[in-house]
Amino acid sequence: MRADKVTLKEKTVLYIIMTGFGLLLFAPFVYMISISLATPATNAKMAFSLIPRDFHWQNYVKVFTDSDINLGRFLLNSVIISTFAILGQIFSSSLIAYGFARLRARGKKVLFMVVLSTMMIPAQVTMIPQFIIFRYLGWINTMLPLIVPNFFGGAFNIFLIRQFISRIPNTLDEAAKIDGLGYFGIYSRIILPLIKPIIATVAIFTFTWNWGWFMGPLIYLNDIEKMPLALGINILNSTSNVGATPDWNLVMVASMLLTIPMILLFFFGQKYMFEANITGANSSAK
Repeated sequence: MRADKVTLKEKTVLYIIMTGFGLLLFAPFVYMISISLATPATNAKMAFSLIPRDFHWQNYVKVFTDSDINLGRFLLNSVIISTFAILGQIFSSSLIAYGFARLRARGKKVLFMVVLSTMMIPAQVTMIPQFIIFRYLGWINTMLPLIVPNFFGGAFNIFLIRQFISRIPNTLDEAAKIDGLGYFGIYSRIILPLIKPIIATVAIFTFTWNWGWFMGPLIYLNDIEKMPLALGINILNSTSNVGATPDWNLVMVASMLLTIPMILLFFFGQKYMFEANITGANSSAK
């Protein structure tokens, strides 16, 4: 019998174990769904169950129609921040990565190492200096501190895209130069269409970070109308009376809206992440 051959019995045991772990990890999500469908009476008694016993779909309507909750505004703010963050990271990081991968310049490797070294700086170290800069610019209580820095690229994204571009043959650039294209023309017409998998990967990472970002909005935003969904959930979690029970069913509705987009984006975008990994592996093997 070959050592690498897996028997039917071994496969069955493996699938049973994996299914058990999958159900165990999925249980908190099911519990969150169950609480989001609970009635106000169930919420007051805190009589929640893993399997939904109530199907109070009005909770999903109330979070958008109740003016005191205003979840739709929180959701729109998160969409605005995440969308501009994705656009900024994709444009700036890909353009900078193209320069590091293709342009010939003295000290380019040293500058690239400096960019990578910024990943070792803890965010807590730069938090106060950044706040002082944004206060000087008059950006406090606006979305600009959450959006504008994305248009200066991110070291990790620059590294990913640069490594991907480095695997594209230089002969394509030379052929484009013969046809009269400049550096920006090569970047926009040749490089960008070929790096769609890594661009999609960067978009997924950027969206996941900004969609659930809590600390940045907490520092720079003061008005409730400007807060994203992550802060909105914290507002729903608070109560005006000491010892009162928060509306956990509404909090879980908001948590569902915070969680589902990230799951869907990863589900539909994982093929691009896989394609980027496979392409890079194949290119490295050549």
